[in-house]
Amino acid sequence: MADGPAPSSGSEIHVSLIAIPDASISTLSGIYDVLNSFGMLAGADPAIPQRPPFKVEIVGERRGPLTLMSGLAVDAQRGFDEVTATDIVIAPSFMLRGNAWEKGRYPALVDWAKAMHAQGASLCSACSGIFLLAETGLFDGRDSTVHWGYAPAFRKAFPKVPIKPEQVLMVAGRNQELISSGASMSWHDLILYLIGRHVGVTAAQSVARFFALQWHQDGLAPFIVFDGARDHGDAAVLAAQDWLATHFSVAAPVEEMVKRAAIPERTFKRRFTNATGLAPIAYVQRLRIEDAKRRLERTEEPVDEIGWKVGYEDGASFRRLFKRTTGLTPGAYRRRFQVPGFARADGQERSGSAKSAR
Repeated sequence: MADGPAPSSGSEIHVSLIAIPDASISTLSGIYDVLNSFGMLAGADPAIPQRPPFKVEIVGERRGPLTLMSGLAVDAQRGFDEVTATDIVIAPSFMLRGNAWEKGRYPALVDWAKAMHAQGASLCSACSGIFLLAETGLFDGRDSTVHWGYAPAFRKAFPKVPIKPEQVLMVAGRNQELISSGASMSWHDLILYLIGRHVGVTAAQSVARFFALQWHQDGLAPFIVFDGARDHGDAAVLAAQDWLATHFSVAAPVEEMVKRAAIPERTFKRRFTNATGLAPIAYVQRLRIEDAKRRLERTEEPVDEIGWKVGYEDGASFRRLFKRTTGLTPGAYRRRFQVPGFARADGQERSGSAKSAR
Protein backbone atom coordinates (compact mmCIF):
# COMPACT_ATOMS: atom_id res chain seq x y z
CA MET A 1 0.00 0.00 0.00
CA ALA A 2 1.53 3.31 -1.11
CA ASP A 3 1.77 6.21 1.29
CA GLY A 4 -0.15 9.40 0.54
CA PRO A 5 1.35 12.87 0.76
CA ALA A 6 1.59 14.57 4.11
CA PRO A 7 -0.96 17.27 4.87
CA SER A 8 0.08 20.61 3.45
CA SER A 9 1.83 23.25 5.52
CA GLY A 10 1.62 26.25 3.25
CA SER A 11 2.78 24.32 0.14
CA GLU A 12 0.87 21.87 -2.03
CA ILE A 13 -2.67 21.13 -0.88
CA HIS A 14 -3.71 17.54 -1.49
CA VAL A 15 -7.32 17.01 -2.56
CA SER A 16 -8.95 13.56 -2.67
CA LEU A 17 -11.99 13.60 -4.94
CA ILE A 18 -14.17 10.56 -4.28
CA ALA A 19 -15.41 8.50 -7.23
CA ILE A 20 -17.96 5.75 -6.63
CA PRO A 21 -20.49 4.29 -9.11
CA ASP A 22 -23.18 6.69 -7.79
CA ALA A 23 -21.14 9.80 -8.66
CA SER A 24 -22.28 12.43 -11.15
CA ILE A 25 -19.61 12.90 -13.78
CA SER A 26 -20.45 16.58 -14.38
CA THR A 27 -19.75 17.57 -10.78
CA LEU A 28 -16.75 15.28 -10.40
CA SER A 29 -15.07 16.40 -13.62
CA GLY A 30 -15.96 20.06 -13.05
CA ILE A 31 -14.35 20.12 -9.63
CA TYR A 32 -11.31 18.28 -10.98
CA ASP A 33 -10.86 20.65 -13.92
CA VAL A 34 -11.26 23.90 -11.97
CA LEU A 35 -8.91 22.92 -9.15
CA ASN A 36 -6.36 21.76 -11.72
CA SER A 37 -6.59 24.94 -13.81
CA PHE A 38 -3.89 26.94 -12.02
CA GLY A 39 -1.08 25.71 -14.23
CA MET A 40 -3.00 26.90 -17.28
CA LEU A 41 -3.86 30.27 -15.71
CA ALA A 42 -0.44 31.04 -14.24
CA GLY A 43 1.07 34.11 -15.88
CA ALA A 44 -2.27 35.39 -17.13
CA ASP A 45 -3.15 37.05 -13.82
CA PRO A 46 -0.79 38.12 -11.00
CA ALA A 47 -3.32 36.76 -8.49
CA ILE A 48 -2.66 33.22 -9.75
CA PRO A 49 0.37 31.58 -8.09
CA GLN A 50 3.09 30.35 -10.43
CA ARG A 51 3.11 26.97 -8.73
CA PRO A 52 -0.22 25.10 -8.78
CA PRO A 53 -1.49 25.13 -5.18
CA PHE A 54 -3.60 21.97 -5.41
CA LYS A 55 -2.75 18.37 -6.18
CA VAL A 56 -6.06 16.76 -7.07
CA GLU A 57 -6.54 13.00 -7.31
CA ILE A 58 -9.62 11.00 -8.13
CA VAL A 59 -9.87 8.33 -5.44
CA GLY A 60 -12.04 5.23 -5.77
CA GLU A 61 -12.59 1.98 -3.93
CA ARG A 62 -9.72 0.69 -6.05
CA ARG A 63 -7.32 2.07 -8.63
CA GLY A 64 -8.42 1.92 -12.26
CA PRO A 65 -11.42 2.56 -14.54
CA LEU A 66 -14.85 3.02 -12.99
CA THR A 67 -18.19 3.24 -14.79
CA LEU A 68 -20.58 5.75 -13.27
CA MET A 69 -24.39 5.60 -13.24
CA SER A 70 -24.51 7.72 -16.39
CA GLY A 71 -22.63 4.99 -18.24
CA LEU A 72 -19.54 7.16 -18.66
CA ALA A 73 -16.24 6.06 -17.20
CA VAL A 74 -13.59 7.80 -15.12
CA ASP A 75 -10.20 6.61 -14.04
CA ALA A 76 -9.57 6.40 -10.30
CA GLN A 77 -5.93 7.38 -9.95
CA ARG A 78 -5.67 5.63 -6.59
CA GLY A 79 -7.68 3.46 -4.29
CA PHE A 80 -8.61 5.24 -1.08
CA ASP A 81 -6.66 2.65 0.92
CA GLU A 82 -3.53 3.92 -0.84
CA VAL A 83 -4.10 7.42 0.54
CA THR A 84 -2.89 7.60 4.13
CA ALA A 85 -2.98 11.39 4.41
CA THR A 86 -4.74 14.20 2.59
CA ASP A 87 -5.85 17.78 3.21
CA ILE A 88 -9.30 17.90 1.63
CA VAL A 89 -11.78 15.12 0.92
CA ILE A 90 -14.56 16.01 -1.53
CA ALA A 91 -17.65 13.88 -2.13
CA PRO A 92 -19.23 15.09 -5.42
CA SER A 93 -22.88 14.81 -6.34
CA PHE A 94 -24.32 11.30 -6.20
CA MET A 95 -27.38 9.98 -8.00
CA LEU A 96 -29.88 8.49 -5.55
CA ARG A 97 -31.68 5.35 -6.65
CA GLY A 98 -35.40 5.81 -6.14
CA ASN A 99 -34.69 9.16 -4.47
CA ALA A 100 -33.33 7.31 -1.42
CA TRP A 101 -29.88 6.61 -0.01
CA GLU A 102 -29.00 3.09 1.03
CA LYS A 103 -26.69 3.23 4.03
CA GLY A 104 -23.82 0.87 4.66
CA ARG A 105 -22.74 0.20 1.06
CA TYR A 106 -19.31 1.80 1.48
CA PRO A 107 -18.24 1.09 5.07
CA ALA A 108 -14.49 1.08 4.37
CA LEU A 109 -14.73 4.36 2.47
CA VAL A 110 -16.69 5.96 5.33
CA ASP A 111 -14.09 4.75 7.83
CA TRP A 112 -11.32 6.17 5.63
CA ALA A 113 -13.03 9.59 5.51
CA LYS A 114 -13.30 9.55 9.32
CA ALA A 115 -9.61 8.68 9.60
CA MET A 116 -8.61 11.49 7.24
CA HIS A 117 -10.70 13.93 9.27
CA ALA A 118 -9.06 12.74 12.49
CA GLN A 119 -5.71 13.63 10.90
CA GLY A 120 -6.90 17.15 10.08
CA ALA A 121 -8.52 16.85 6.67
CA SER A 122 -11.57 18.91 5.72
CA LEU A 123 -14.61 16.93 4.57
CA CYS A 124 -16.53 18.63 1.76
CA SER A 125 -19.68 17.64 -0.08
CA ALA A 126 -21.19 18.90 -3.29
CA CYS A 127 -24.96 18.55 -3.38
CA SER A 128 -25.91 14.95 -2.52
CA GLY A 129 -22.34 13.99 -1.61
CA ILE A 130 -23.39 14.82 1.95
CA PHE A 131 -25.25 11.47 2.08
CA LEU A 132 -21.97 9.55 2.08
CA LEU A 133 -20.14 11.90 4.45
CA ALA A 134 -23.08 11.97 6.88
CA GLU A 135 -22.48 8.26 7.49
CA THR A 136 -19.30 9.25 9.35
CA GLY A 137 -21.47 10.77 12.10
CA LEU A 138 -19.24 13.86 12.03
CA PHE A 139 -22.04 16.05 10.68
CA ASP A 140 -24.47 15.16 13.50
CA GLY A 141 -25.66 18.38 15.09
CA ARG A 142 -23.81 20.43 12.44
CA ASP A 143 -25.76 22.70 10.10
CA SER A 144 -25.43 21.36 6.56
CA THR A 145 -27.05 21.72 3.16
CA VAL A 146 -28.11 19.47 0.29
CA HIS A 147 -30.13 19.74 -2.92
CA TRP A 148 -33.66 20.77 -1.93
CA GLY A 149 -35.09 17.83 -3.90
CA TYR A 150 -33.13 15.41 -1.72
CA ALA A 151 -33.89 17.15 1.56
CA PRO A 152 -36.82 14.88 2.61
CA ALA A 153 -34.75 11.75 1.91
CA PHE A 154 -31.79 13.18 3.81
CA ARG A 155 -33.87 14.12 6.86
CA LYS A 156 -35.27 10.61 6.91
CA ALA A 157 -31.85 8.98 6.60
CA PHE A 158 -29.95 11.34 8.91
CA PRO A 159 -32.36 12.96 11.39
CA LYS A 160 -29.46 14.13 13.60
CA VAL A 161 -28.04 16.42 10.89
CA PRO A 162 -29.78 19.84 10.66
CA ILE A 163 -30.27 20.41 6.94
CA LYS A 164 -30.90 23.80 5.32
CA PRO A 165 -31.47 23.26 1.58
CA GLU A 166 -32.06 26.97 0.97
CA GLN A 167 -28.42 27.66 1.88
CA VAL A 168 -25.75 27.58 -0.82
CA LEU A 169 -22.82 26.74 1.44
CA MET A 170 -22.58 25.68 5.07
CA VAL A 171 -19.28 25.67 6.95
CA ALA A 172 -19.27 23.90 10.31
CA GLY A 173 -16.99 22.13 12.74
CA ARG A 174 -14.54 23.36 15.36
CA ASN A 175 -12.00 24.24 12.67
CA GLN A 176 -14.53 24.98 9.92
CA GLU A 177 -13.58 21.66 8.38
CA LEU A 178 -17.06 20.30 7.60
CA ILE A 179 -18.27 21.98 4.43
CA SER A 180 -21.37 21.27 2.37
CA SER A 181 -22.79 22.92 -0.73
CA GLY A 182 -26.40 22.78 -1.87
CA ALA A 183 -28.17 22.15 -5.14
CA SER A 184 -26.26 20.88 -8.16
CA MET A 185 -24.20 23.73 -9.60
CA SER A 186 -23.46 25.26 -6.20
CA TRP A 187 -20.30 23.17 -6.38
CA HIS A 188 -19.03 26.39 -7.98
CA ASP A 189 -19.45 28.12 -4.62
CA LEU A 190 -17.70 25.26 -2.83
CA ILE A 191 -14.66 25.39 -5.12
CA LEU A 192 -14.43 29.18 -5.07
CA TYR A 193 -14.65 29.06 -1.27
CA LEU A 194 -11.82 26.53 -1.07
CA ILE A 195 -9.67 28.57 -3.46
CA GLY A 196 -10.35 31.74 -1.50
CA ARG A 197 -9.60 30.03 1.81
CA HIS A 198 -6.40 28.25 0.76
CA VAL A 199 -5.00 30.44 -2.01
CA GLY A 200 -6.61 33.85 -1.62
CA VAL A 201 -9.72 35.83 -2.46
CA THR A 202 -8.16 37.47 -5.51
CA ALA A 203 -7.22 34.06 -6.89
CA ALA A 204 -10.83 32.92 -6.41
CA GLN A 205 -12.03 36.02 -8.25
CA SER A 206 -9.63 35.35 -11.11
CA VAL A 207 -10.76 31.74 -11.46
CA ALA A 208 -14.41 32.83 -11.33
CA ARG A 209 -13.81 35.32 -14.13
CA PHE A 210 -11.98 32.82 -16.33
CA PHE A 211 -14.65 30.12 -16.04
CA ALA A 212 -17.57 32.56 -15.77
CA LEU A 213 -18.47 31.03 -12.40
CA GLN A 214 -20.85 32.95 -10.18
CA TRP A 215 -21.47 32.95 -6.46
CA HIS A 216 -25.10 32.20 -5.66
CA GLN A 217 -25.28 35.21 -3.38
CA ASP A 218 -29.08 35.22 -3.22
CA GLY A 219 -29.11 31.70 -1.80
CA LEU A 220 -31.02 28.79 -3.28
CA ALA A 221 -34.51 29.81 -2.19
CA PRO A 222 -35.29 31.27 -5.66
CA PHE A 223 -34.61 27.85 -7.23
CA ILE A 224 -36.68 25.74 -4.85
CA VAL A 225 -39.94 24.44 -6.28
CA PHE A 226 -42.56 23.99 -3.57
CA ASP A 227 -44.15 20.56 -3.43
CA GLY A 228 -46.22 20.02 -0.33
CA ALA A 229 -45.89 16.74 1.54
CA ARG A 230 -48.61 14.27 0.53
CA ASP A 231 -47.43 11.00 2.06
CA HIS A 232 -48.83 11.77 5.51
CA GLY A 233 -51.85 9.45 5.43
CA ASP A 234 -54.44 12.02 6.56
CA ALA A 235 -57.30 11.69 4.06
CA ALA A 236 -59.05 14.90 5.12
CA VAL A 237 -55.87 16.94 4.72
CA LEU A 238 -55.10 15.29 1.38
CA ALA A 239 -58.56 16.19 0.11
CA ALA A 240 -57.98 19.78 1.20
CA GLN A 241 -54.65 19.83 -0.62
CA ASP A 242 -56.25 18.48 -3.80
CA TRP A 243 -58.89 21.22 -3.69
CA LEU A 244 -56.34 23.89 -2.85
CA ALA A 245 -54.14 22.98 -5.82
CA THR A 246 -56.64 24.63 -8.17
CA HIS A 247 -58.36 27.06 -5.78
CA PHE A 248 -55.48 28.71 -3.89
CA SER A 249 -56.30 32.13 -5.37
CA VAL A 250 -59.84 32.33 -4.00
CA ALA A 251 -60.70 34.69 -1.17
CA ALA A 252 -60.44 33.18 2.32
CA PRO A 253 -59.16 29.75 1.17
CA VAL A 254 -58.45 28.51 4.69
CA GLU A 255 -62.00 29.16 5.83
CA GLU A 256 -63.29 27.39 2.73
CA MET A 257 -61.09 24.35 3.42
CA VAL A 258 -62.37 24.14 6.99
CA LYS A 259 -65.93 24.33 5.72
CA ARG A 260 -65.38 21.64 3.11
CA ALA A 261 -63.63 19.33 5.57
CA ALA A 262 -66.50 19.59 8.07
CA ILE A 263 -63.96 19.48 10.90
CA PRO A 264 -63.70 21.97 13.78
CA GLU A 265 -61.38 24.79 12.74
CA ARG A 266 -58.76 24.26 15.45
CA THR A 267 -58.70 20.53 14.79
CA PHE A 268 -58.36 21.00 11.03
CA LYS A 269 -55.52 23.51 11.36
CA ARG A 270 -53.67 21.26 13.79
CA ARG A 271 -54.05 18.20 11.55
CA PHE A 272 -53.04 20.16 8.45
CA THR A 273 -49.91 21.51 10.14
CA ASN A 274 -48.94 18.11 11.52
CA ALA A 275 -49.42 16.46 8.13
CA THR A 276 -47.73 18.99 5.84
CA GLY A 277 -45.32 20.77 8.17
CA LEU A 278 -46.94 24.11 7.31
CA ALA A 279 -49.88 26.00 8.75
CA PRO A 280 -52.77 26.22 6.25
CA ILE A 281 -52.22 29.92 5.47
CA ALA A 282 -48.47 29.35 4.97
CA TYR A 283 -49.26 26.45 2.61
CA VAL A 284 -51.62 28.69 0.63
CA GLN A 285 -48.95 31.37 0.38
CA ARG A 286 -46.39 28.90 -0.94
CA LEU A 287 -48.79 27.71 -3.65
CA ARG A 288 -49.55 31.29 -4.64
CA ILE A 289 -45.90 32.27 -4.82
CA GLU A 290 -45.08 29.15 -6.85
CA ASP A 291 -47.75 30.05 -9.41
CA ALA A 292 -46.49 33.65 -9.48
CA LYS A 293 -42.96 32.37 -10.20
CA ARG A 294 -44.17 30.47 -13.25
CA ARG A 295 -46.04 33.54 -14.51
CA LEU A 296 -42.98 35.74 -14.04
CA GLU A 297 -40.86 33.21 -15.93
CA ARG A 298 -43.22 32.66 -18.83
CA THR A 299 -45.15 35.90 -19.39
CA GLU A 300 -44.65 39.65 -19.51
CA GLU A 301 -47.68 40.35 -17.33
CA PRO A 302 -47.16 43.27 -14.92
CA VAL A 303 -46.20 42.23 -11.40
CA ASP A 304 -49.31 43.73 -9.81
CA GLU A 305 -51.52 41.83 -12.25
CA ILE A 306 -49.75 38.58 -11.40
CA GLY A 307 -50.20 39.28 -7.70
CA TRP A 308 -53.91 39.83 -8.24
CA LYS A 309 -54.27 36.63 -10.28
CA VAL A 310 -52.69 34.49 -7.57
CA GLY A 311 -54.86 35.97 -4.84
CA TYR A 312 -53.43 39.29 -3.61
CA GLU A 313 -55.36 42.51 -4.10
CA ASP A 314 -52.60 44.57 -2.49
CA GLY A 315 -49.56 44.66 -4.77
CA ALA A 316 -47.25 45.83 -2.01
CA SER A 317 -48.20 42.87 0.20
CA PHE A 318 -47.59 40.47 -2.68
CA ARG A 319 -44.13 41.94 -3.34
CA ARG A 320 -43.14 41.72 0.32
CA LEU A 321 -44.28 38.10 0.59
CA PHE A 322 -42.58 37.17 -2.69
CA LYS A 323 -39.25 38.56 -1.55
CA ARG A 324 -39.56 36.97 1.89
CA THR A 325 -40.20 33.59 0.27
CA THR A 326 -37.70 33.65 -2.61
CA GLY A 327 -35.12 36.19 -1.48
CA LEU A 328 -35.70 38.20 -4.67
CA THR A 329 -38.14 40.90 -5.73
CA PRO A 330 -40.56 39.81 -8.47
CA GLY A 331 -38.68 41.95 -11.00
CA ALA A 332 -35.31 40.47 -10.02
CA TYR A 333 -36.76 36.97 -10.16
CA ARG A 334 -38.10 37.60 -13.67
CA ARG A 335 -34.72 38.86 -14.87
CA ARG A 336 -33.00 35.84 -13.35
CA PHE A 337 -35.25 33.10 -14.71
CA GLN A 338 -36.90 34.27 -17.92
CA VAL A 339 -35.46 32.65 -21.02
CA PRO A 340 -33.40 35.38 -22.73
CA GLY A 341 -34.42 36.52 -26.17
CA PHE A 342 -31.39 35.05 -27.92
CA ALA A 343 -32.29 31.57 -26.60
CA ARG A 344 -35.87 31.60 -27.91
CA ALA A 345 -36.90 30.44 -31.36
CA ASP A 346 -37.37 33.21 -33.92
CA GLY A 347 -40.75 34.81 -33.61
CA GLN A 348 -41.57 33.14 -30.30
CA GLU A 349 -43.29 35.59 -28.00
CA ARG A 350 -44.33 35.35 -24.39
CA SER A 351 -47.91 36.23 -23.57
CA GLY A 352 -48.83 39.32 -21.62
CA SER A 353 -48.02 42.98 -21.93
CA ALA A 354 -44.81 44.32 -23.40
CA LYS A 355 -43.20 45.49 -20.19
CA SER A 356 -43.30 44.39 -16.58
CA ALA A 357 -43.26 46.42 -13.43
CA ARG A 358 -40.27 46.04 -11.17
